[in-house]
Amino acid sequence: METGSPREAGAEGSAEGTGTADATETADATETAGATGTAGTEPVWTGLPPGLLRMRRLLLSVWLGLVALAAGLLPGLLAGPPWAAFALPPLALLAWGWVILGRNWRSWRYAERADDLLISRGVLWREETVVPYGRMQLVEVTSGPVERHFGLASVQLHTAAAATDATIPGLDPAEAERLRDRLTELGEARSAGL
Repeated sequence: METGSPREAGAEGSAEGTGTADATETADATETAGATGTAGTEPVWTGLPPGLLRMRRLLLSVWLGLVALAAGLLPGLLAGPPWAAFALPPLALLAWGWVILGRNWRSWRYAERADDLLISRGVLWREETVVPYGRMQLVEVTSGPVERHFGLASVQLHTAAAATDATIPGLDPAEAERLRDRLTELGEARSAGL
């Protein structure tokens, strides 16, 4: 009898009592995956919500728009139309900042692992912070007036060593509170085990 796939052939072999080769192949594949560290060891990264990018780009547009208006309108009215060209540098800075803010926003991400929290950020200089749950002393959720207007909050992690303090900005308030509660719970469990 012909079979359609090797899996079906292995299933028939197992049913007949000759499937020991399939079990050995599965064990070998599991050992190989465990030895290379690819089976379940890669952290699951979570990016920041787009609200943070919108807030930062709006603030950039407002501030540099006002600077461009003042730099172009006042000299243009007082000294003549050619002097309105002073508005071009702030507008060029606005266009450059728009792109840089997008790249910076995409670089931020975090991952919850079994024993620690990873925070990665940076475009030119990548920085990855590892905060062990057992070293956390305080987890805060903060939200300033502008962040509250955009429905955002930040999670601040404080540890025994000030060098490992970390912040995750621009989260949804519900996610920030969930993360705070989870990190506090894990921190208490890990510090009790020390």
